[in-house]
Amino acid sequence: MNIIWLGHGSFRFEIEDQVILLDPWLNGNPMLAEDQHAAAIDGATHILVTHGHFDHVTDVVEISKQTGAPVSGMYELAAYLTAQGAVEGAGFNMGGTVQIGDKVSASMVPASHSSTNSVNDMPVDMGSESGFILRGEGHTIYISGDTGIMADMDWIGDFYKPDIGILSAGGHFTMGMAEAAYAAKRYFDFETVIPCHYRTFELLEQSAKVLADGLPGVDVIEAEVMTPIAL
Repeated sequence: MNIIWLGHGSFRFEIEDQVILLDPWLNGNPMLAEDQHAAAIDGATHILVTHGHFDHVTDVVEISKQTGAPVSGMYELAAYLTAQGAVEGAGFNMGGTVQIGDKVSASMVPASHSSTNSVNDMPVDMGSESGFILRGEGHTIYISGDTGIMADMDWIGDFYKPDIGILSAGGHFTMGMAEAAYAAKRYFDFETVIPCHYRTFELLEQSAKVLADGLPGVDVIEAEVMTPIAL
């Protein structure tokens, strides 16, 4: 399995026979060079979306049209993106699980954030924000989505027992590094943690040192954009 950070909260998962894009943000993403866009989405078979903010869904419809990859996520958000021309995937909700291909599954779990998109220059609610549990190749990945610390992490960790955590940790809009370390230590038993939603803008945290220092014995990986992490 390869986990490839596309910068900010965007990822590419090459898992089993699937290429899954998570919140793929290309245009305007200051961490992803324009000449990397084609490689970032090449061969995509599915798109997962966590919530409706611009830095997570701006390019989803166009990428779906270009690649033919269906889009799955919170029911209201998935329906909106499909109405805009995205290939229809699964509109589901908290606790639901969908199959992606024959060997990969994605379960929707809560996040604590907000989820709006601009329609006619007005913010419109796109259903609840979410995270995902992605399972395949013998791994269980907790994708926090944009979130603060929340008590729901207790049952998520206990029920799904993820070995890999992809945690929003840039602060200001989500958990910071100290909060992410606290949540990982209190609620989970990760072998590997990959921080995201940081370094993109000056108001976000620029280093994961605090996270790594707070999680002794855990492999905290500061990913480099478009550099595969093989697990």
